[in-house]
Amino acid sequence: MQTPEPAATEAVVYYNSACPVCDAGIRGQRERMQGCAVEWRDVHAEPELAAQLGIDIEALRERLHVRDASGRMLVGDQAFAALWAATPGQRPLARLVRSMHWLAGPLYKVLARLLYRWNRWRGNW
Repeated sequence: MQTPEPAATEAVVYYNSACPVCDAGIRGQRERMQGCAVEWRDVHAEPELAAQLGIDIEALRERLHVRDASGRMLVGDQAFAALWAATPGQRPLARLVRSMHWLAGPLYKVLARLLYRWNRWRGNW
């Protein structure tokens, strides 16, 4: 009897577990996305990912990154929108963020920068 092949990965999520806010959000998102073909990569545990991706480690720590099934790297609000679009019950959030990118993008950048500075101040990395 043949074993079924694993599902192809729809997305790779690059997140920072050293940030307690980010870690809590990712834990919740992972629970909601059980059964989805998503690979979760912790840039705190795997800092070498930055060099592999050609992205500055501080940029990876500051903002959520998602590589979608087509290979595009989505960052910030667009990364969240991609995850929410693949999550039952969160698809309306994805549509809202995408339709209001003009607001969601800058707002995410400000919040991510503040959260990044707070984590640096706390010595989380």
